[in-house]
Amino acid sequence: MSTNQPEPTAAAGGDGVPDTRRLRAILIAVSVALMAVIASVSGLNVAQTHMAVAFDASQGTVLWIINIYTLALAALLLPLGAIGDRLGRKPMLIAGLGVFAAASVAAGLAPTAEVMLAARVAAGVGAAMIMPITLAVITATFPEAQRGKAIGVWTGVAGGGGILGMFLSALLVDVADWRWLFVLPVVLSVVALAMTLKSVPDSREKSAHRFDTVGALVSVVAVVGLIFVLQEGPEHGWTAPATVIGLAVGGIAALGFVAWELRRRDASLLDVRLFRERGLAGGSLTLLVVFGVQAGIAVVLFPFFQAVLGWSGLLSTLALMPMAVMMMTASGLAPGLAARIGSRATMAVGIAVAGIGLALMALFVSATGGYPTVLPGMLAMGIGMGLSMTPSTEAITGSLPREKQGVASALNDVTREFGTALGVALLGALLSAGYRSAIADRLTGIPQGPADTAREGIANAVEVADDTGPHAPDLLHAARQSFVDAWQQAMWAGAAVLGALFLYIALRGPQTQAPTAVHEPETPDTVTTR
Repeated sequence: MSTNQPEPTAAAGGDGVPDTRRLRAILIAVSVALMAVIASVSGLNVAQTHMAVAFDASQGTVLWIINIYTLALAALLLPLGAIGDRLGRKPMLIAGLGVFAAASVAAGLAPTAEVMLAARVAAGVGAAMIMPITLAVITATFPEAQRGKAIGVWTGVAGGGGILGMFLSALLVDVADWRWLFVLPVVLSVVALAMTLKSVPDSREKSAHRFDTVGALVSVVAVVGLIFVLQEGPEHGWTAPATVIGLAVGGIAALGFVAWELRRRDASLLDVRLFRERGLAGGSLTLLVVFGVQAGIAVVLFPFFQAVLGWSGLLSTLALMPMAVMMMTASGLAPGLAARIGSRATMAVGIAVAGIGLALMALFVSATGGYPTVLPGMLAMGIGMGLSMTPSTEAITGSLPREKQGVASALNDVTREFGTALGVALLGALLSAGYRSAIADRLTGIPQGPADTAREGIANAVEVADDTGPHAPDLLHAARQSFVDAWQQAMWAGAAVLGALFLYIALRGPQTQAPTAVHEPETPDTVTTR
């Protein structure tokens, strides 16, 4: 195992560490690169209708255009993170930004759905080259005293960047054309590329072992299978043949990956034995749950803003900004709090505050009260998520040795992607089931056709209401109240999950702010260049 410390240069302080000005430039560069990737995860959600019309595509095809990016990104994070550790983090980041920018240009100009799908796959590959390296650069470059604050900024961008990207995307769709959505990631990629070339130092790790090719390939199969199930299950049913096959393939591959990595031990892609440690287990579980709840909240909030309150997509996205601001602010404050009260206590406080936020939304949400009934809960959620994400990320990166920081960063990112997919699938399914159950007894007197349509979802009810004549007010009232009832069930379920997580972290969470595995004495195994 080894450490990374840049060798003395003109831009470095006397101890060989880059000076404050250069560290700031490095942090801005990787944050902008991360923002490009995160914004592309959620940006296309606001243009589903436009793409369906432009490509004469089915809803299934449109969803694949959106989801295939996430699928490629999640599947390749671990292998490409490990390759970046070996070949050099700066070259990997530069190559990833180039691939990502070119793919985004191709997507913006795509004449057909098939070209768009290919471009989105390529963008996912580029994103997988970028995302783990951005965090690995921080852990490899920043001195221990400043690393926590830098990770706080990174987690703030990772958590709030999706909401900010969605808002900017909605704004572009409203004022221009949906194809302009790809201007944002291209601009961010170009800016990040210029700053990377100028400011980011290179670092790479020498290894006595060959690259774990088998482990890398099996991990790709496992992630593709499991993410596919979470994406397709809600759409086509959990018992559909494709869903069952995906679950079987993903599950078998995941078990095979664990068995293979245990066999490889120190030569493994990811030493799964490290999950016995509190830091890695607690940090991973916290990110899985927190990002799952965050994604599930978005599934609930958007229909509430648009179908219940009647807001536009742009206004609905703007309404999420206070939560994103609180999340990013709390992420920056979390390292200081962790230094005073410890990582475990900080994570527990964040989880508790997030749980309180869900409870507030469940207690006070109202179709007639509107936005003020959910704003306090959203603010608490943002604060809680921000406080819990930063120490969780530090716990993960601190649990793996420095030569594995690309893998540590990739594991952090894979956990986030799994959590997001899991939250959307489970809370989305709970919301849908709760809505159908609640509206069943509220459609008395509504014509059979519109009533059947209304049972499919609140957006369907709003769309069909105009065709019901004098029954429209009753139908809309029934749908909106049923949605609120389902909302409360989903929020209480999320609060219960966070409550269980709180107990786990309070009892088994990481005990130190920065585990010793990251801070070993420097050895010749690390190669760092300016």
